[in-house]
Amino acid sequence: MKHGLTRRRFALAGAAALSAPSWSAAAVRADVDILRDCYEALHPGLYRYNTPAQMAAHFALLADELAASGPGPGRLKNDYLAFSRFAAKIRCGHTYANFFNQSAAVRHALFEGRNRLPFEFRWLDGRMVVTRDLTDAQHLPRGSAVLAVNGVPAAALLARLMPYARADGGNDAKRVALLELQGLEKIETLDVFLGLLMPELAGTVSLDLALPDGTQKTVDAPLLSFEQRMAARRIAGGDQGGWSFDASDAKLAVLKMPDWSLYNSKWDWRAWLAECFAQLARRPPPALVIDLRGNEGGLDVGHEILPYLVGEAVEIPAVPRLVRYRDTPLELDAYLDTWDNSFRHWGDEAEKVDDRFYALRPSTPGAQVIQPRAPRYRGQVFVLIGPENSSATFQFAQLVKQLQVARLVGRPTGGNLRGINGGAFFFVRLPATGLELDLPLIARFAPGHPPDTGVAPDIAAGLSVDDIIRGADPEMREVRSRL
Repeated sequence: MKHGLTRRRFALAGAAALSAPSWSAAAVRADVDILRDCYEALHPGLYRYNTPAQMAAHFALLADELAASGPGPGRLKNDYLAFSRFAAKIRCGHTYANFFNQSAAVRHALFEGRNRLPFEFRWLDGRMVVTRDLTDAQHLPRGSAVLAVNGVPAAALLARLMPYARADGGNDAKRVALLELQGLEKIETLDVFLGLLMPELAGTVSLDLALPDGTQKTVDAPLLSFEQRMAARRIAGGDQGGWSFDASDAKLAVLKMPDWSLYNSKWDWRAWLAECFAQLARRPPPALVIDLRGNEGGLDVGHEILPYLVGEAVEIPAVPRLVRYRDTPLELDAYLDTWDNSFRHWGDEAEKVDDRFYALRPSTPGAQVIQPRAPRYRGQVFVLIGPENSSATFQFAQLVKQLQVARLVGRPTGGNLRGINGGAFFFVRLPATGLELDLPLIARFAPGHPPDTGVAPDIAAGLSVDDIIRGADPEMREVRSRL
């Protein structure tokens, strides 16, 4: 291991990880050393967008920022913000101080205050355009533009938030999408960072508005609690991830899949999908819409959908899955949490490629074969996409475009054509600060020199203020215009 972290220091720090976090300048610098050794040894995409010299500078700045924050009641907030700024510089959509993987004490202290904006919105041309009013007094008609929050102009607010948003490479559309409020997540990125960066948000908020009729006014509205935000979510909880299938329209069926994170679900979603396609076969409409808007990813559900859309076996060229290690260094294990301990020991499943990477089997050139599955759906297929699609849904959009089994409708995806990191994870738990950072373990690097962007739609569909006011759906409008 580099950077002076001896086995003795790891052993002492590992013991501290089992007790309550305590602050000292030496302890927080040790946390940075732990994180650096974990990332340098195990993170396969650490140098995808940064040179080793740039990453060394990022680690050094992080250590200085943590040491400068000092002990006191604001330490935890300052530490979390510093780690979040640092992680965003890696430009990996799966590398961040994950809201859901923090301890219950950290979540309660940082993420559960009564400091949430009382509306949902989309960013359009640097403006916060209201899509849903959550105030009791209905102060905010749909389509209103919030010009300033507590006197801070909306565009300045977005610029202040962007350094904390995670995304792959230069895909800023993903970052902006994370900083919207659409009631899709249990913990919203915007809620977290706005609350931490604007501690004055307490009780009420002052909003400068431009109403749809052109008039402007300022209103004071009560902020929402964490519980109120949860109650307003658009996706119901439970094992089914908000999935639905509607074949009531004779012209098209709609399969909505807002979430593929079904890791702990006991629901047999494969059987449910099979029944959907069986129903399509019994009374096939001319078109099928697969709505993936808002879906970051999760399980590889797309590999269960594609067999129903292909007419013959198709080959997908294999892209090597690269990792940094065969076995995790023993001195790091105390800090690495995961749901599957096989990630600690790839062993013979990892073949050495060069002095930096191992390839997981199958690693040789070849192809993954998608075999057709009955009943095949033969009508037109449209997949609705957007910048939230950045992991398994990004990869599905890539395959759909490559195989030409459907047309992509909407806005460019998140993720990145240069490749992404993910697939398996460690959760790095730091003893002094008490914080966690996600560490993706598998990287794919696209051959050639693809652009630093997501997957482009075949049919573009942008949202306008008029669409918001009328409650229109531009993606579905584009689909229906082609039936």
